[in-house]
Amino acid sequence: MLRRSSLALLSLAAALPLAAQASRPILTLDDALEIARKNNPAYLQSITGRTRAVAAVRAAYGALLPSADASFGTSYREGRPQFFGGVAFGATSDIIASSWNLGANARLSYNSLNSIRRANAALEAADAELDAAAYTLRSTVTAQFLGALQAQARAALQDTLVQQQQLLLALAKARAGVGQLTSLDVKRAEVGLGTQQVAALRARNSAAVSRLQLFQQLGVPMPEGVVLTAELPVTAPTQTIDDLLRTARQANPTLRALQARERAAEVGVKAARGEYTPTLSLSANVGGVAQQQRDLGPAIAQAQASALARQASCLTTDSIRGGAGLSRITAQCGAITFGAAEEAALRSANDNFPFGFTRNPYNLSLGISLPIFDGFAREQRMQEATASRTDARYTVRRQELALTAEVTSAQVTLQAAFEAVGLQARNAATAREALQLAEERYRVGTNTFVDLTTARAEYERAETDRIDAVYEFHRAFAALEAAVGRTLR
Repeated sequence: MLRRSSLALLSLAAALPLAAQASRPILTLDDALEIARKNNPAYLQSITGRTRAVAAVRAAYGALLPSADASFGTSYREGRPQFFGGVAFGATSDIIASSWNLGANARLSYNSLNSIRRANAALEAADAELDAAAYTLRSTVTAQFLGALQAQARAALQDTLVQQQQLLLALAKARAGVGQLTSLDVKRAEVGLGTQQVAALRARNSAAVSRLQLFQQLGVPMPEGVVLTAELPVTAPTQTIDDLLRTARQANPTLRALQARERAAEVGVKAARGEYTPTLSLSANVGGVAQQQRDLGPAIAQAQASALARQASCLTTDSIRGGAGLSRITAQCGAITFGAAEEAALRSANDNFPFGFTRNPYNLSLGISLPIFDGFAREQRMQEATASRTDARYTVRRQELALTAEVTSAQVTLQAAFEAVGLQARNAATAREALQLAEERYRVGTNTFVDLTTARAEYERAETDRIDAVYEFHRAFAALEAAVGRTLR
């Protein structure tokens, strides 16, 4: 009768957590990975690196197009003459002016094309590094998720052991009530329950900390009462080392990123060599100006005086020549005057400010330059580019060797972890049977409480080791996937 009651209580205790979990938020491994891709700060930073690489490619193509600029400005000059060599220059009136200018320049060289190749190689490397960051994030989140699941499973085991200990305490009190046990046995059962409750408290705390660390990796706050779940079967590894290595050399994102950096370094060497090639330059420029004199009186007087001076000079020159009659000389030189029409034209030109521009002559130029000597700076850049390419090749080779070692060791570790799961499962099953036998013997009075406690401790240790072995297998599988660079199930 006591045995049937104990089994009923155990079934009810196991069903209560399941019913409670049904109303709590559930987080699967796939959900965690998706949340991390959208919110993990370190991964989001790697995305900005690709954005910069895309902008560099666009700028490299844009370098083939001419650059153009437009300007508009205004100026003010005080009406005061300036003297150069004792001669006065400049207007006596204050002048405000406006101007515009359009210019275009283009440069074409062998390095212009190399810049495009270099930018595309850098973009390819950025894509590969983004894939590597994504897979690193997947590995980190998976490992943290497995650790949280393991802590959650340990806490569940400890809660189950607490419930069993409570049943044993009730059984001890019942047997003590009918004189089959002493009060000392009851005290031992109470101490055992207290010890188990402390262990369960610590296990639940460890599980809560693991969940917090997981959500720290996800980049979002942890929901209240979240429950982790995952479908992770324990299956025997079927991949061979050769297949895994072949896949890793093709798919490992870290290796692909380093190979892309090696190609970018190769393009860098070509760009350094391109500094020895000539550069073709083209430019075009056109503009206009409009100005206004604030006081036209001095300008008109100056123009009239200039016209009279030119007329007097004409008369003097022609009279000296003596080759023409007086009337003809007077007619020719009398045309040099400053009348109303000229004054009106001057005032009209003054009214064109600020947008009645007078266009300046346009300029076109074409040139070619050939670098000759720059103090060995090009030679230094060439050597640095060559050294960077050599370093990139050595880095790729080092990663290939490390990849071989990582994949091989991960496969060996996975195989050992799979065998350990089988051994620990058998140990846990044996310990469970031993505990059931000890409980039966304790109920009929052929076992002491010390024997029962020993059997329970052995079962707890064996079940904990089984849980650890299962999650060690999943961690080893995740490590193998991280080394290969591709999911394997």
